[in-house]
Amino acid sequence: MAEPAWQEPEILPVESAPVPAYGSGSLADLLPTLAAGMEVPGFEARIAELEPADRNCVFLIDGLGWQQLLAHPDEAPYLTSLIASSRGGTGSPITVGFPATTATSLASVGTGLPPCNHGLPGYTVRNPETGELMNQLRWTPWTSPRVWQPYPTVFQLADDAGVHTAQVSSPHFQNTPLTKIALSGGTFHGRLSGEDRMDLAAEQLAAGDRSLVYTYYAEVDGKGHRYGVDSDAWRGQLMYVDRLVQRLAEQLPPRSALYVTADHGMLDVPFDEEHRIDFDHDWELRAGVALLGGEGRARHVYAVPGAEADVLACWREVLGEQFWVASRAEALAAGWFGPPDTYDPRVHDRLGDVIAAARDDVLIIATEREPKESLMTGNHGSMTPVEQLVPLLQVRS
Repeated sequence: MAEPAWQEPEILPVESAPVPAYGSGSLADLLPTLAAGMEVPGFEARIAELEPADRNCVFLIDGLGWQQLLAHPDEAPYLTSLIASSRGGTGSPITVGFPATTATSLASVGTGLPPCNHGLPGYTVRNPETGELMNQLRWTPWTSPRVWQPYPTVFQLADDAGVHTAQVSSPHFQNTPLTKIALSGGTFHGRLSGEDRMDLAAEQLAAGDRSLVYTYYAEVDGKGHRYGVDSDAWRGQLMYVDRLVQRLAEQLPPRSALYVTADHGMLDVPFDEEHRIDFDHDWELRAGVALLGGEGRARHVYAVPGAEADVLACWREVLGEQFWVASRAEALAAGWFGPPDTYDPRVHDRLGDVIAAARDDVLIIATEREPKESLMTGNHGSMTPVEQLVPLLQVRS
């Protein structure tokens, strides 16, 4: 029998990646639209379907993707009931931006800017000043928050314009650098229980003739990472957060709008060598690489100087059927991180020389560099619908 002819791998074209809907339907467009409706100077409505309200509350549920919500109507009856009446009656989701990860998304929410402007373009990225990888969620190694992200938040600008502005979250987050540069403005109120947060968020909404309130819940994401997005533990968290949303909705003061959204979706990736490619034990992927940043489904790859073209060619050859693999210039031109004509030059060298975004249910893990992250069941980061699409559900009073 003749040997099958060897074929070149079918490389995924960079332009085939489903770029987030920056400017009209992304997380970065939500708060500017609400601020415009409250007549905060300098803002225009970007999400056309959202009607203005005097009092606005954003409840961000970490890790609750649109597809996960649609797949679990029995665990989330209240949230499911809101789908038909949201976004002009279409129940359509919004996109989070790339990469689909918490630090990037929270910065997009709070600043109203895409990643190519606010400058938090991944879970870990290179700090050009030091050459080290910086974890933008844990903020290690330390760098000055205001140097790293200099733009004011929408909360700060709304507060300056006389809007009553507040954040209601876990006390743990009050003084973190990420909160300071992404979610600060007005007053922070720390509460441990979800029920206390909902009650206080309603009180803060009623505290002003114009109000902008943000509240947050993390454990849907936590259970998804550890146990997977169809586990009993994850379903239990979805049931709990469904009750929290209803509790807050039933306390809305007059002239209020509650918006329920998320920072990314999630998918479970099997624990085998076919679906989990270990960078630390793959000599081809390691060749010419100085630093590996990002996370399993959205990698920033920093090449040894002079090896950029070789690293790009190798990663495309090895991974190009499962990942969109782009050079920094190609990713910026394609709008992965935001509109290409608006990016801030200070962000340029934080991005990888090569950027790899997963299309299939596959990860690039690093069992030695990232032992904890490599063991996660649920993962996110890329531009696929299961990661990018999140709810934008609303309740109005």
